[in-house]
Amino acid sequence: MVRMSAEERRESVIRAARIEFARGGFNGTSTEVIAKRVGVSQPYLFRLFPGKEAIFLAASKRCCQEVTEVFRKASEGLDGEEALHAMGEAYQALIADDPDMLLMQMQMYVAVASAEASGDREFGEALRAGWMEMYDTARLALGADVGETTQFLAYGMLINVLVSMGFRPDHRVWTGFYDAAQRKR
Repeated sequence: MVRMSAEERRESVIRAARIEFARGGFNGTSTEVIAKRVGVSQPYLFRLFPGKEAIFLAASKRCCQEVTEVFRKASEGLDGEEALHAMGEAYQALIADDPDMLLMQMQMYVAVASAEASGDREFGEALRAGWMEMYDTARLALGADVGETTQFLAYGMLINVLVSMGFRPDHRVWTGFYDAAQRKR
């Protein structure tokens, strides 16, 4: 059996944590279940990360980076409406292929709101930075048009909510979307 390096093990923890936190949320996910998924002990897990919050932040940052990369790749060499359509289609494919990606995003928003409500503003700072990178990537692809970027991300958030609520693609709630937001059938 080949031994993994600490960095490889750290990567497996981030992948496993994204799945577990996506499904159980920050408060509902134990480090024990993450360690079990990876096949390590909790003490080893805490040699890789100082605590549960650090694991959640690493998984959340990775989620933001992956969405940002999807936007970047989809819009490469395109601009304006072509970039908008390409990013929209690529994002919809991402959350269709990896439902945990959508769930993790939703859990990030809940965790930040919960931390803020209890007076912990610092927790959300790293996650806001990751989200801003997504925003800036989309804004650049859309010609630095703030209005287009806001509309694109607003539709994206509505898509997140409707998909997470289980609205099927043929449901009437989707009829008000502009063409780029309509899932291809």
